[in-house]
Amino acid sequence: MLKAKILFVGPCESGKTVLANYLTESSDITEYNPTQGVRILEFENPHVSGNNKGACEFELWDCGGDPKFESCWPALMKDSHGVVIIFNADTPSHLKEVEMWYSCFVQQQLLQDAQCLLIAHHKPGSGGERGHLSLPSPMNKLKLVHSNLEEDPEEIRLEFIKYLKSIINSVSESRDREEMSIIT
Repeated sequence: MLKAKILFVGPCESGKTVLANYLTESSDITEYNPTQGVRILEFENPHVSGNNKGACEFELWDCGGDPKFESCWPALMKDSHGVVIIFNADTPSHLKEVEMWYSCFVQQQLLQDAQCLLIAHHKPGSGGERGHLSLPSPMNKLKLVHSNLEEDPEEIRLEFIKYLKSIINSVSESRDREEMSIIT
């Protein structure tokens, strides 16, 4: 069975936990309660299977956005296969912070851009504009998805499934290369 570890990172109050719960079909949270450190959700997705058509298991690490947990970040990053950077598109400071999250969690781990997904989350009642967000280079090459769980919850679910499929393909290819190097 293929396993993949995905990190949900981003600024405080960006919607990471709400999206994690929705995308893994976990419990709903009705009031804001900051994630302390990390919360790990294990799940399978019936729409995602490995190259050998076997089931895939995912660990979604919902990481607290408070900088006081920065000393834990290296441990969180260890053996991760993908990073989803979530920010509140309606909070200007979040757009500035995204660059730091990208640098720490994607560039420092030497992850490929395909292993990263940006989610501009619009909170309920925000009237979230889906206008063009100007992201600095090299982040402007990343896949950017807008999420609004009130207006179009299925769109983010479908985009997340596509992302999971790409991560599983990457994990599978890596495992195949490793097996071939052992054989030859």
